[in-house]
Amino acid sequence: MRRPLQITLLALSGIGLLHIALFTDLYLRYVKEGMRPLLIASGVVLILLGVADAVSYGRSDQHDEHACHGEGGHGHDHSGAPRVAWLLFLPALSLLLYAPPALGAYTASREPAKAVRHQDEFDPLPATSPLPITLTDFTLRVQQDRTRAIKGRTVQLSGLVTPGKQRGSWYLTRIIISCCAADAQSVKLRIYGSAPPADTWVSVTGTWHPGGTLGTRTASVALDARSVGEVAKPVNSYTDDLPLVPTR
Repeated sequence: MRRPLQITLLALSGIGLLHIALFTDLYLRYVKEGMRPLLIASGVVLILLGVADAVSYGRSDQHDEHACHGEGGHGHDHSGAPRVAWLLFLPALSLLLYAPPALGAYTASREPAKAVRHQDEFDPLPATSPLPITLTDFTLRVQQDRTRAIKGRTVQLSGLVTPGKQRGSWYLTRIIISCCAADAQSVKLRIYGSAPPADTWVSVTGTWHPGGTLGTRTASVALDARSVGEVAKPVNSYTDDLPLVPTR
């Protein structure tokens, strides 16, 4: 790869970063919202590096021309990066033309569920019915709450539909990222009920599906669904928090 193309690659990468961070919300597919200022700064730096390299290249080209005329040399630079470096253009162009899809059921179905933290004490559950709760909190209540406060309670959870390995089985899933898509982990909840299409965002209302001893690690992290309704994808889709958008 010759130097003019290297300059172009720097500029394209910078423009691509600015495009997804300033004019769209596509960056949320890959990093947390708080990373946006860093993406913008990185895009600006890449463009500035490209401009600086272009200016430097122009000056060196003029110098080589003078050297060629004065010393009878050819003044051409035959050095360059390996041919595989051309593949770097693909991610740069994808930021401008076709952004890769967000993480979803394909990713979640191919990794084990994230282990939840240990918790000894639990506050009393609100009397609200159905009770809005996150997948993590539901898991904690089912497997670690010795008071069994979740027994018989109607709860409401939201997440992404992930097909199970057995035909007709499915999981309610929330994908969690700490920094970027590379460190993604998922929290899963087995749902007993009709399965919506994969990658659909849904709100599920139901009660704990009996299995094992409630309040211990043997308890099944599962729900008997009473109702399942499609919802809009929440803004905080890469966290296991209550959704920030209302249902449709």
